[in-house]
Amino acid sequence: MNAFPALPGGSLIAVVAPAGPVDAERVARVPAVYESLGYRCRLYPACSMQQGYLAGPDEQRLADLHAALADEEVAAIHALRGGYGCLRILAGVDAALVRRARKPLIGYSDLTALHALWAREGVPALHAPMAASDLIRPEREADRQALFDVLRNGLPAGTVLAPELLPGGLRVPGVATGRLIGGNLSLVASLLGTPWAWDAHGALLFLEEVGEATYRVDRLLAHLRLAGVLDAAAGFVLGTFTEADDPAAELRDAFERLGKPVLGGWPSGHGTPNRPLPLGARATLDAAAGTLTLA
Repeated sequence: MNAFPALPGGSLIAVVAPAGPVDAERVARVPAVYESLGYRCRLYPACSMQQGYLAGPDEQRLADLHAALADEEVAAIHALRGGYGCLRILAGVDAALVRRARKPLIGYSDLTALHALWAREGVPALHAPMAASDLIRPEREADRQALFDVLRNGLPAGTVLAPELLPGGLRVPGVATGRLIGGNLSLVASLLGTPWAWDAHGALLFLEEVGEATYRVDRLLAHLRLAGVLDAAAGFVLGTFTEADDPAAELRDAFERLGKPVLGGWPSGHGTPNRPLPLGARATLDAAAGTLTLA
């Protein structure tokens, strides 16, 4: 069984914009990236729209997502960028269509909201670089290659993810097995109390964040603690916390007291590198070894 299925060369990947907008020059550069790596892409209408901080009206962004899910030629769905907007359309997403289509969803940041729905319906997803945010940027070539290696080869059971960890990450030794859940800390917290909240019971919770002051990271972690999320999880994988002061002290305070495995410095998030991580997949975390072994 695969934690993430391989996509044959030449497969069509739908590029949708469920969140924020992208300027026309950057959008125009997207198709060539897929072609250079042996895939095809189809840009959906909201990719070329802008309505303030959204890539077009809610109705259009939702229609694009449904159209990509319903199109039998589409093998996977890739977000153009994050920003904000997925929460606005989440209640309108046809969960039965997601379940029937079983099309992997690729993205991060604001896509955490949709990833939670995909995981709830048992459909593979990747926390991974996005089309306009990352793939078109020359300095993200290593991330681009890592993502497309996963697309070509999939992630079969038994795969050991053992990337070079970023220095200074929190480490609490231990071993735990569960489903990989989570993503952006703000979005994980925002989903609490809704039908789309991640189920943390016995899970491996992955968290990353960008541009949040240390007191806000502390507040978000306190929210998770008070909601029972940290007690429910079996272990933790911590990605990058970038574009703000380092919240190392706040992370230690939140996680060391739990006595559960913690593997920090995982190279995923808004920083560089941003390596793909399969959400919804079962894995065994070995914090001392610095590995995730996919089941």
